[in-house]
Amino acid sequence: MFTLHLFTVALHIQIWSPVIPDFTYCLLQLLLLAELFLHSSSRPTHGSSLCGVLGSIIHQVDRLVNISKKLHELSGDELLDVAAVANRLPGLPNMQHTAAHLSSLKVNESLSQLYVYAQSFKLHTDWLKTEKDNFSLPSQSAEGASTHLLRLSNLIVMSLHQMSEEVPQPTPPCLPVASTTFDVLQFSVEISERLQTFCDWSKRVLRLLKTQSRCPRH
Repeated sequence: MFTLHLFTVALHIQIWSPVIPDFTYCLLQLLLLAELFLHSSSRPTHGSSLCGVLGSIIHQVDRLVNISKKLHELSGDELLDVAAVANRLPGLPNMQHTAAHLSSLKVNESLSQLYVYAQSFKLHTDWLKTEKDNFSLPSQSAEGASTHLLRLSNLIVMSLHQMSEEVPQPTPPCLPVASTTFDVLQFSVEISERLQTFCDWSKRVLRLLKTQSRCPRH
């Protein structure tokens, strides 16, 4: 309706332009353009809303980076004695870092994949907290990581809803049973290292998605 009104006004200006002084005619055109600009700029676009959520997701990943380094709750010397054994947790995601893969990313597919990965890590950190509690080990970091992963997942769900995309349903991972305290410590180191890799991968992907979505730089 507003566009039709502007078109009608412009048409009247063109019809009456021969009898309107040049100065007044130019002024009317400028006022018409100004009104059109103000009206269009007052409406938030779908892209700007998505950019805001992507920024919040990156902020949440930054917070997750810090806590992922403390997930095993070991000092430097202790960490040397408890080396992670690779692939004891096959349910942990494997991220692709190749330039070809990153250059082929699409916003909707990448966010869906990011959600699946975040949910997988949340299930692993929930399991790790339970195992630590069973062996009377400090579990605050595992609980904190789970909380941040939940917030991250919720933000991704919000962005998928904005794009009218379905939220994928992750497959529950097969989790082992920890037999000893040393087992739990090794699992915590493995999850910590893989979670840090996930955070690094996520930030690279999210920056590319912001570029694809033409988000403003801050």
